[in-house]
Amino acid sequence: MTNLLDVDWSKIPAPKDDGAASHLFGSRLPSVCLPATNGDEIELSKIDGRAVVYLYPMTGRPDTPLPDGWDMLPGARGCTPQSCEFRDHAVELKNVGAEHLFGLSTQPSEYQREAVERLHLPFPLLSDNELALTHAMQLPTFVVGGTTFLKRLTMIIRDGEVEHTFYPVFPPDQNAMDVVAWLRENAT
Repeated sequence: MTNLLDVDWSKIPAPKDDGAASHLFGSRLPSVCLPATNGDEIELSKIDGRAVVYLYPMTGRPDTPLPDGWDMLPGARGCTPQSCEFRDHAVELKNVGAEHLFGLSTQPSEYQREAVERLHLPFPLLSDNELALTHAMQLPTFVVGGTTFLKRLTMIIRDGEVEHTFYPVFPPDQNAMDVVAWLRENAT
């Protein structure tokens, strides 16, 4: 398998804005508990302050091939670079008002824990493996090989309400800095 961080974005198709996230702005998050890789149960609707939640399809592993054709699915490739950028900018995000930071996918927590350890993420990943939040919020998804994946989306949530969204996200390794810039411009 190729290096998960070595991506030539000019050879990857960019996702188009299909409108699948337009209903999220201003919406209240539902009362759904999600398992976190640190062992906690997180209910995003009850978190005070600003939270940044980046949704991603799946984190690959260096020893496991990605699904066939993954790189050519618009928006699929780039979860590891995106997570690493949020890791590298976690302190900066906190300094500009992100009181909480989470990654979110439909992968089980056991799978996500490996990524947290390997990538040294200083924040937990949340699992919506049961698709409870995905269905309740009608989050944008795609299906490959019978498995439902989240489309790449970043939400800024304030006191349980979606304050801003980034969708589609491309290239994913620039998303953290886009969020930093937005938070700077929209300081509380």
